Amino acid sequence: MYRKKDPRQLEFENFYLPFGGKLRSDNRWVLLAEKIPWDLVESFYAEQFDSKGLGSPAKSARVAFGALIIKERLRVSDEEAVEQIRENPYLQYFLGFHEYRDEAPFHPSMYVHFRKRFSLEQLSQLNEAISQSEDVRKNDKKKKKDPPDDSDGPSHDNKGKLIVDATCAPADIHYPTDISLVNEARVKSEAIIDVLFAPLKGTRKKPRTYRRKARKLYVSYSKKRKHSSAQRRKALRKQLGFLRRNLKTIERLSSEVSLSVLDRQSYKTLLVIHEVYRQQKWMYDHKSRRIDDRIVSISQPHVRPIVRGKASAATEFGAKLSVSLVNGFVYLDTLCWDAYNESVDLKAQVESYRRRFGFYPASVHCDTIYRTRENRKYCKGHGIRMSGPPLGRPPKETEKNKARKLQQRQDELDRIPIEGKFGQGKRRFGLGRIMAKLSQTSETVIALIFIVMNLEKWLKTPYWFFFTLQCPARRSIRSFWKAMVECFEIAVAEARSICPVRKPVLYANIW
Repeated sequence: MYRKKDPRQLEFENFYLPFGGKLRSDNRWVLLAEKIPWDLVESFYAEQFDSKGLGSPAKSARVAFGALIIKERLRVSDEEAVEQIRENPYLQYFLGFHEYRDEAPFHPSMYVHFRKRFSLEQLSQLNEAISQSEDVRKNDKKKKKDPPDDSDGPSHDNKGKLIVDATCAPADIHYPTDISLVNEARVKSEAIIDVLFAPLKGTRKKPRTYRRKARKLYVSYSKKRKHSSAQRRKALRKQLGFLRRNLKTIERLSSEVSLSVLDRQSYKTLLVIHEVYRQQKWMYDHKSRRIDDRIVSISQPHVRPIVRGKASAATEFGAKLSVSLVNGFVYLDTLCWDAYNESVDLKAQVESYRRRFGFYPASVHCDTIYRTRENRKYCKGHGIRMSGPPLGRPPKETEKNKARKLQQRQDELDRIPIEGKFGQGKRRFGLGRIMAKLSQTSETVIALIFIVMNLEKWLKTPYWFFFTLQCPARRSIRSFWKAMVECFEIAVAEARSICPVRKPVLYANIW
């Protein structure tokens, strides 16, 4: 059961502190609380519950979503996040509490349920609501009344730059090899045999598994520093033999003992083990190193190998992401657990840009893999300039081509921010190793990381709180800074008319 609560923001002056004092208005958590659309969070969260009013009341939408934001922004464990909330009054204000409480607001295990209650599509909509500026939000109603023309012809009001790229969010698994994976499957199959044989204990002799011999062979192989191809195939053949024997034993025991004695996790593991054996046996017989939908982790069978060709790791194991960057804000356009060519996402990313802002981008900045003939034709038909050199033989170096080379160089420099966003997500916010185990919770964590990165962008925007907060005490300050901006624009315009050189344009871009 869920009871809807008022999502309106509590004034920080009204937050009660039993030990005296009051909250600071310029604290980061106070500023972030005003940037999140809590009413939209409330509408998404309430959809997950039955409207009959039965059962114990659930935690509020603000507590659930705010707790997820706190955990990903601080990059701590579930237990540590609950302790941080209990100790910090600013975090409790961020969660919508009216007073400070020296007790844990919920058990750390509730984080698992919070992650399951927000879908990837809902988090994408929240990310767009957070990333859009105030001007774009005001024009939302105008877009709905007067939608853009859907014709395929080129548009003359294209604005802005769209930067696109793809990356991988590695899962928390050890580097998989065929032999280690089959050995792990063998060990788990032996545990399943022990559970199935427990009701028959004392009535017959326990089936042989040769677990000591199998472990001894695997340990002797793994201790060697280098292995020849013949040694690898021999060790893999022996482990496959032990696993095949265990699976036949499980099949015989299942005819006498129902598989219902297994818990849900063990039954799922049994199904995964059967598929691992089938894939590894097929690759061994055909002397192949690849197979479709290859399983690389028994505990996380949804994880797939993603060949990236990077210097640090040629292959990563996790979800592949297609990301777009506009004005410093990142959008997660596609999340897929299977490897795919990211160039097929370019059209959808451009259309998403048009849906968000009402017009097509003036230029699209991407790497070589996106510059296919089909994508070039699509961009040209919509009046969009694609970065990079044109198709065909490079022209001779002349004075006429010098400006084109400078433009191509600038296009490569414009792609740097999205690489920086990938580094920020992987180094600062844990995108480099997703600790969630389920596919659904992993998708939630990945989407939350992009939301947190956009919230950080708002915090680092100069003078953001002067322009966005509607507090009466700051209206004079807001008007002062607006006047400063107008004076600066007039000065730049005069400088351009007097001396049309690069420096005034450069200063305008920086501002």
